[in-house]
Amino acid sequence: MTDAPFSPFSDALDRDSALGTLKKATDGADDGELFFERRRSEALVFDDGSLKNASFDASEGFGLRAVKGEVTGYAHSTEVSQPALERAAQTVRLAVGDGGGHLATAPQPTNKRLYTDQDPIAGVAFSVKVDTLRAIDDFARSLDNRVIQVSATIAASQQEVEILRADGHSVRDIRPMTRVNVSVMVEQDGRRESGSAGGGGRIALDGLLDPADWQAKTHEALRIALVNLGAVPAPAGVMDVVLGAGWPGILLHEAIGHGLEGDFNRKGSSAFAGLMGQRIASAGVTVLDDGTLPDRRGSITVDDEGTPSARTTLIEDGILVGYMQDRQNARLMGTHSTGNGRRESFAHAPMPRMTNTYMLGGTTDPGDMVADLADGIYAVGFGGGQVDITNGKFVFSCTEAYRVRNGQIGEPVKGATLIGDGASALRHIRAIGNDMALDPGMGNCGKAGQWVPVGVGQPSLLIGGLTIGGSAT
Repeated sequence: MTDAPFSPFSDALDRDSALGTLKKATDGADDGELFFERRRSEALVFDDGSLKNASFDASEGFGLRAVKGEVTGYAHSTEVSQPALERAAQTVRLAVGDGGGHLATAPQPTNKRLYTDQDPIAGVAFSVKVDTLRAIDDFARSLDNRVIQVSATIAASQQEVEILRADGHSVRDIRPMTRVNVSVMVEQDGRRESGSAGGGGRIALDGLLDPADWQAKTHEALRIALVNLGAVPAPAGVMDVVLGAGWPGILLHEAIGHGLEGDFNRKGSSAFAGLMGQRIASAGVTVLDDGTLPDRRGSITVDDEGTPSARTTLIEDGILVGYMQDRQNARLMGTHSTGNGRRESFAHAPMPRMTNTYMLGGTTDPGDMVADLADGIYAVGFGGGQVDITNGKFVFSCTEAYRVRNGQIGEPVKGATLIGDGASALRHIRAIGNDMALDPGMGNCGKAGQWVPVGVGQPSLLIGGLTIGGSAT
């Protein structure tokens, strides 16, 4: 059973009064909106044989924005009331000044639904979640006597938003999110290694709590831990690299995706600024940002400005053809929003952000890519990384990688980092696999202090001449 549909309007805040205040706040502005949000989240962590943490958080508030040219006035409050809204309006008016702007029209509405509106927290009893976590712990320990520690997490949240514009247009969205993660630590001959697996999306918890699902995740976490148990120090030097399909798309997301967001290009701070219509990647490389994929972690029915999400082509057959845009940057660049205006919460102003960013598949068999490697690395899992947006330079750590010699996959390696820059990596793609896959639903993206859920994906890729950082002598 779910709660009543979210509405910020009650005795404390009358819709007509709120609309009148919004009109005054945005009079003479180029754009603006009133963003209401209610969010609830729950997380259960089972570690070392017991339930270590069970948390439930709830928040509610609004953000009021007025935009004039490149200037944004923004104010937010956890108090949803007319007095709080009036105080916020006084703040955002400072950005509008004497006005002179022409308020942009509201986005076109949509009636599509990309995910369920059922509350994932209330959909499964608390006791069932605890029993599932205990079952995961028991199952992992039964698989191998080298397992010494198991950590499992079940997380669910529901975000409800309403976006009101000065012309009276409003849009609502209910956004569920669920995830199950399993981490396993193994020990042999005094050496300890770990592995983890997980995933989810904008779906109910039921499927994730099915034993077939969490047992598969547990097997995968244990497999990675055992691979790492036998890993040797990674080599160092410039090598050809084959990237696996799916989650390795996080490198694409970070090293290339951020550089294709509208604000960085409008300000000229992206490595891809001013290159629209030019070749920036090898032939055959097509990259999309698609917020319309049903049930995916990065999908949004509408963005946080009320614009319907879209399937935006960024690179087509190696040619730069598009950027991801919110309303402000699109207007300043003389184009239209692509439905990528996102914010972490009501306490943040929207900006251009990725949704599900991925590369389309090619025609090469992944096995043939590996067979073509004389001496290189086959990287199928990634952890954290760092990227400089201005030049696209990146450093990524591998969580699962193998040495390849004469086309044969050899020993796993540990401590491998991939070093390069996004622009060069795009041009050095030599083969694109026919195995395009999306990640299992575990991505988060940070930008300017804001975090939002995202998806990534790619086929296997053969990239020439990446620098490998390693410790082998």
